[in-house]
Amino acid sequence: MGNNVIADKSFLFAIRIVNLHKYLVSQKQEYVLSKQILRCGTSIGANVAEGVRGQSKADFASKMAIALKEASETDYWLKLLCATDYITQDQCDSLQADLAELLGLLTSICKTATSNSK
Repeated sequence: MGNNVIADKSFLFAIRIVNLHKYLVSQKQEYVLSKQILRCGTSIGANVAEGVRGQSKADFASKMAIALKEASETDYWLKLLCATDYITQDQCDSLQADLAELLGLLTSICKTATSNSK
């Protein structure tokens, strides 16, 4: 792990999402919702990584905004998986806590990036 908090946390979250996908497929035989959460949940970290190495401040801001949108989508799929009993409330709460932290960090980064570009 490096010294970039958002990059580190989004990578660790992606690992949890990959493990959730494996669980949903192997234990619950769920293939549609699990693919959706895999896509958006891992995309958060991928966009953060791209943004960190972006070509410009505008590129950085754009990638962080995309990561924030992916995090919001991940929140939706987590809630749906919980509401349909594919995951337990404890599993959902644990993932939601990590996601809430990412959402807070990304929101702050996006606000700062926007104000710095003016």
